[in-house]
Amino acid sequence: MSLFSKLPQPAFEDSARQPLAERMRPRTLDEFIGQERLLGPGKPLRQQIENDEITSMLLWGPPGCGKTTLARLIARLTRSEFVAFSAVLAGIKEIKEVMAASEHKSHGGQRTIVFVDEVHRFNKAQQDAFLPYVEAGHITFIGATTENPSFEVISPLLSRTKVYVLDPLTTPEIVDLLKRAIADKERGLGDENVEATDDVLFRIASYANGDARSAYNTIDLAARSAKPSSTSARTITRELLEDVLQRKLLRYDKAGEEHFNLISALHKSVRNSDPDAALYWLARMLESGEDPLYLARRLVRMASEDIGLAEPGALSVTLAAKDAFDFLGVPEGNLALAQAAVYLALAPKSNAVYTAYGDVIEDVHKTEADPVPLHLRNAVTGLMKNVGYGQGYKYAHDHDDKLTDMTCLPGNLANRSYYKPTDQGFEQRLRARLEEIRKVKSRSVSNP
Repeated sequence: MSLFSKLPQPAFEDSARQPLAERMRPRTLDEFIGQERLLGPGKPLRQQIENDEITSMLLWGPPGCGKTTLARLIARLTRSEFVAFSAVLAGIKEIKEVMAASEHKSHGGQRTIVFVDEVHRFNKAQQDAFLPYVEAGHITFIGATTENPSFEVISPLLSRTKVYVLDPLTTPEIVDLLKRAIADKERGLGDENVEATDDVLFRIASYANGDARSAYNTIDLAARSAKPSSTSARTITRELLEDVLQRKLLRYDKAGEEHFNLISALHKSVRNSDPDAALYWLARMLESGEDPLYLARRLVRMASEDIGLAEPGALSVTLAAKDAFDFLGVPEGNLALAQAAVYLALAPKSNAVYTAYGDVIEDVHKTEADPVPLHLRNAVTGLMKNVGYGQGYKYAHDHDDKLTDMTCLPGNLANRSYYKPTDQGFEQRLRARLEEIRKVKSRSVSNP
């Protein structure tokens, strides 16, 4: 009996008793959905696989993004023996026995891919046991982890592997996987006459939160729970999905009118300084499956459009909320977005910069061919100096108030005033400063 038989091996043959996620694993790179940055046509990792030139690697990404599937696909496409290790089941003794068998096989020209799922759960001694065989080329090591390898994988092993970062699957990508599973008669649910609307599939994909395995499990359970109709169709309804998910589905159309209605309500609640309403609409969108990063981007926009310089820190708060969500994910990261929404709602409001910029854009389109005044140009050559570049320029630091009466707009816009600060928050100080600047400049003009 081979030592390899003691460890769980991948089963590429279809079996009705296997979970749907297992049956639907892609068998070719073209079937693999997601990770275009790594596996798209012409990308380095895809070329390595197609040219049979793979090296030891670490696959770092969230659950259900395709790490195990990719490792098995690599073994299949490169005709390598695949050995999977589990941190729970494998000890040092088992690892060394299998490594010795792999070394023997490598001398015979057969390559072994050793796949270690959740490699971050292996202790230092277990990880050390792979090192000599990786270094000697007796095995191709592929580790999968949801944790940062820099902290969880020992340095010697990390230095001998290439780290590939896998992204969570997007909602549309998971919807495509679900549609494929419904249609596939060989491995999926095609023979079970399952029906589901795009809205239901979107809900399943949204609640999976980037995890394809979770989405497959949900639709498989829903399909088994659906009762055949008079036409023998098993229809997955919203009500059935609520029972399966054990949560109520809020009415929402991510690409339709309800999406725009809700984001409008959130934005206007913030603008109207209503933190309770802002929290309500934010939570309703998040619970309905909206992309949290879309909401983070909208909060950043509100910070500039509706608050501006009345509270300059608002922009920093919203950007920090976005980073916090990136760091924490769902559901903890939702609280950072809620904190930002309340902050924006309670902050003093000003659209002075927003309005000023709109006025500026209008004038830019009318005067885009106007030349830069000569006194604002740098005379970097003698010829430029002779034709007047820089002539009449006044250096503000040479003046007591650090101000001059020099005009910096094109001649036909010399008297234009775009930014009109309000008396709200910090902008009240800016308004006082702007008035002071104008008085100083006015005195300079009257007393040349």
